[in-house]
Order: sequence, then C-alpha cells, then structure tokens
Amino acid sequence: MTETVISSATKEVVIGFDRPFVMIGERINPTGRKLLAQEMKDGDFSRVEADAIAQVEAGAHMLDINAGIPLADEPALMAKAIMLVQSVTDVPLSIDSSIIEALEAGITAYEGKPLINSVTGEDEVLERVLPLVARSGAAVVAISNDETGISEDPDVRFTVAKKIVERAADHGIPAADVVVDPLVMPIGAMGTAGRQVFALVRRLRDELNVNTTCGASNVSFGLPNRHAITGTFLSMAIGAGMTSAIMNPMHAEVKRAVMGADVLAGHDPHCASWISEYRDPAAGGGARGARRGRSGRRRGATP
Repeated sequence: MTETVISSATKEVVIGFDRPFVMIGERINPTGRKLLAQEMKDGDFSRVEADAIAQVEAGAHMLDINAGIPLADEPALMAKAIMLVQSVTDVPLSIDSSIIEALEAGITAYEGKPLINSVTGEDEVLERVLPLVARSGAAVVAISNDETGISEDPDVRFTVAKKIVERAADHGIPAADVVVDPLVMPIGAMGTAGRQVFALVRRLRDELNVNTTCGASNVSFGLPNRHAITGTFLSMAIGAGMTSAIMNPMHAEVKRAVMGADVLAGHDPHCASWISEYRDPAAGGGARGARRGRSGRRRGATP
C-alpha cells in the first residue's frame, strides 16, 4: 500500500490507506482573515504562534502554512512563519503557496521533509514546481485542474491527476510522494459534489494508487450548521478511501466525525485513540459496567 512520509526535524507522519486519517490544520492562512493578514504584514506573528499551538493541542497531525497577503513580501513572510511554527511545535508542515519564490523560501527555512501545496496540471506550473519538489525531496499536493480550469466532470479531473502523477515520475518523484486533491465543490451549489468526490477518490486509490487530500470546509460553504456537513462529508470520504484533509481540528463535530470514521474503517486499532479522546474519566469499572449493561439489556424490553 502507498505510504506518503512527511517529517519535521524530529517527528514523522505517514499518510496511507491503512493508516489513521491525517488531519492537517488549516488556520494559519490569512485568506479571509483580515486581522491575521494585517498582523503578519506588520511583522506580528503572535497569532500564528497561538494558532499553531492550539491546532496541535486539538489533534492536528500536520499544519498548513500560507502567507499569501496582497502587496506583502510573501517569501519573507513564509520563511518567518515556517521558522516560528517549527520553534513551537514538532509536527510536519505543508508549505502552501502558488508563488514559486515563496515555496523556495519555505523549503529553505524548513527542517525535515515538507508537503508542498501545490502543483496543478498546467504545463507551465508543472515545469516550475516539479523540479523544485524533486530537488528538495519533498512530497507534493496535486490539484486536479489545468489550463481549462476546474472541470465539473470527475473523469476529466481524474485525467488531470493522472497527468500530474506521470509528469512527477518523469522528474523522479514517486507516486507515493504525490497526494492528489480531487477538488471539493460546495454541495450547496452542486448537488452531486459529494458523490463525485467519493467516486473520484476510489479511482485515485484503485487505479493510480495515490493518497488524497482536500480542503474539507469547501463542501459546506454557504450552508448553515457547516461543521456538521463538513464532518459528515469527511466520514464518508474516509469510507471511500480519502487519507488526509486540510481542515480545522478545533471544530469538535468535524474532529469527532473523523475519529469515528477511523474506528469504523479499522484504522484505530482497539479503538485506542477514540477511547483516549472521549472516555469519561469519572466512569470507573468499565468492564463491570459493560457486564451490567449487557445483563440489563437481557432483562429489559426489546429495543
């Protein structure tokens, strides 16, 4: 089975089909966060530090770092953010930018093997990003769109993903180091978005043998009670074979859905992570309580 290894200086995370789902914290991203964007532009990274620590404490296995701020020096901001986050936590990082200079600055500052986020199927982008990925020994997120944009046809998105995997191989990058983003559309705007992604994830797993990721919150954009939709989507995506997502682990509903899906998919041996996270510390005598519960059901009415 394909395993994608990402590492910091001291910690390794493995993304894989038979592994627990990898939660990649999304919050260090100034897009849509005006206060964070202004603070970073002004050289104040206290919120970046706080967000990094909070997401790891909430259960993030990795963190995505984005420093894309209009009219700012993105390469310098990226390097500073990478160094700061690596000084306060040991989880591996995803370096998130569409600017090649920012990716280069992030890689230079990074200690370990990062996940580069991202490359698309556009020929020009492939020839700029893939050599950088190959030189650095990083893994890369492959986004399933090209010069024609984002297709609503999942077969077209699969073809784009296949092209990226093949071009990566031409640069000496193994399929294990390509994590495909099948592109999650808002379900409120496209009613088939969920079914499309689930089918596409299965094909990516079965035909290309690659790991997958997504921007999970996209699916619930514009809907009320967004966290419930996002969590349900992720649990179903895990059932289809998705192996990681860029998400907010601080949303309890979303995290609980992911951890529950891991249990039911057999990715949480002996339910150890679930029990550790959700066990009631006041409920002692678990085995005796379970026996009482079973005997009670035998005596009680049929449910």
